[in-house]
Amino acid sequence: MAEIAMRIVHIELGKHLYGGAKQVTFIMRGLRDDFGVENVLLATRGSAIAKEMQSQGFEVIEIPAGGDLDIGLIWRIKKVIQSVQPDLVHIHSRRGADVFGGLAAKLAKVPAVISRRVDNPESRWVTKWKYGLYQKVITISDGIREVLLSQGLSKLHVITVRSALADDATSSCHAQKFQQRFNLTENAFVIGVVAQLIERKGHKYLLQILPELLKTHPNIKVIFFGQGKYRQELEMEIERLKLQDTVQFAGFVQDMPALFGCLDLVVHPALMEGLGVSLLQASQQGVPIVASAVGGIPEAVEDNVNGLLVPPAETMSLQNAIMRVIEDEALRRQFADNAQKLMREKFSVSQMVVGNYRVYQAILSS
Repeated sequence: MAEIAMRIVHIELGKHLYGGAKQVTFIMRGLRDDFGVENVLLATRGSAIAKEMQSQGFEVIEIPAGGDLDIGLIWRIKKVIQSVQPDLVHIHSRRGADVFGGLAAKLAKVPAVISRRVDNPESRWVTKWKYGLYQKVITISDGIREVLLSQGLSKLHVITVRSALADDATSSCHAQKFQQRFNLTENAFVIGVVAQLIERKGHKYLLQILPELLKTHPNIKVIFFGQGKYRQELEMEIERLKLQDTVQFAGFVQDMPALFGCLDLVVHPALMEGLGVSLLQASQQGVPIVASAVGGIPEAVEDNVNGLLVPPAETMSLQNAIMRVIEDEALRRQFADNAQKLMREKFSVSQMVVGNYRVYQAILSS
């Protein structure tokens, strides 16, 4: 398929620069550098991604955005689309944009695609109506694609283009600095949970099994990286189980990619997950993983290849898997070697950029 000139408006209304928003920066930069695509970012006023992409020389338009109930977004987004006059609109964020952005593009008579990053099901009529606004739905994992197909979308309407990692994101662990920063002893076995503090990420299942794990491995330390409304409940559970000396909250940290290499194990006991970019980052740094076999996680974590998969919410399975990794150093080394190879083969930025570009090409040449 011949390359064609194109101008794309990307809509990302998230306030922070992690997860899906980070993927948008990779896509825009790759489209510009590899295919000469002209990209314009429509972002929430004052957001981190707006600042970042301006610093990289992209045209950025900022608007006020109040989320799912901000119906005025339709007209603000439509106004921007009509002003920019793009060939296509790519909506990346869910926060108000998945419906209002699609309606705005429809009213402006510009074709649109949407990236879907979560695997939570919606009713069939909502799925059919919402995604009917778009020429294509791009899912970041096959797990998410299967959810949409099960809700009635056609196979031709939904395509998987996996999320990616920055090719140069690996870094060495500065063990002493890490230990000082998080008040750790040299012999600590450090488990990291890198996820928003929300119930569906499953932090509580790890907390429930920690007292038993500590009986045989008292040097375990757990760090929760992330922020969210569930923190207070988790703190209460930590206090109830007397885990204050074992578990600490690090909040959202800007240098998380550099910290992965200092972790001995990443645990992700989620109840649902679109893919899990933090799991990709962990694997890129060669960190073993124990995670739930839900959503797109089995695409990021291959069982007995770069980690172990367990059924969601099954604490005994989770406990046994963590115990196995802790006690088998050779297995940890094997997972580390396999993980970095897997990331290079399946989750490169160039693959993601090409995948999105081919979707645009197919729509604009049809």
